Amino acid sequence: MTRLLAALAAVLPALVAAAPAAAEQLVISISRHQVMVNSSFDGTSIVLFGTVEPDSPGGRRQSVSYDLVTTITGPRQTLVTRRKERVLGIWANVAGRTFVNVPTYLAVLANRPFNTIANPETLRRNQVGMDYILLPQQIGPDVADVVRDDPFRVNFIRLKNEHRLYLQEPNGVTFLTPTVFRAGIVLPAISPVGNYDVDVKLFGNGALLTRATSAFEIVKVGFEQFVATAARDHGLLYGLAAAMMAVFTGWFASVVFRRD
Repeated sequence: MTRLLAALAAVLPALVAAAPAAAEQLVISISRHQVMVNSSFDGTSIVLFGTVEPDSPGGRRQSVSYDLVTTITGPRQTLVTRRKERVLGIWANVAGRTFVNVPTYLAVLANRPFNTIANPETLRRNQVGMDYILLPQQIGPDVADVVRDDPFRVNFIRLKNEHRLYLQEPNGVTFLTPTVFRAGIVLPAISPVGNYDVDVKLFGNGALLTRATSAFEIVKVGFEQFVATAARDHGLLYGLAAAMMAVFTGWFASVVFRRD
């Protein structure tokens, strides 16, 4: 017992000296936790803002250079991409790839280029940047991500970029002071309805220090929401109503345009 206590007494000062003098925590908030979508919705933006708070009365460590990466992930969905080629003079689908349970919306925002925030291994381990975010794909009997220059993966991201559903902005986060920051989250008009997760990672001198999460949702309102709810919850009645409207429209058109 005496030897054990002596060993602990010898090791304890070294452990205390090796421990960081201070730790950080993120305090974040977003301007809106719910976005209403109706027939006139043409896109909007949400502001994320927050601060880096020291976890000890010693205050901010002056030797640490802070970087922030914010990842916004929309509802997940299984999607199929296809490659077209000319076959006997016509365009036809010749190959396809299924992306399994991938985000329908994905935005990655940072305060500077990703390769200057941390080394590639740290970026890969923490899924920082579009190149390192996992996009599982069905390849034969297996589901896995592929190399970053795979044609299906590259073109899947390109198509999402064209619709502004996948974004990567290395200047999307702004430090207003050394510890206070803001970021604008742009939502296009075709943003999917559902829950969106916000993940904020704080890096210091190339290492992940801490992270914080938040969320918001996009919901339909008005007549569009009534129709969607009726179709989902009362399928039979919705089908009968749609059929009756079709019959009535046909009868009304025959009356208006009939020839006497």
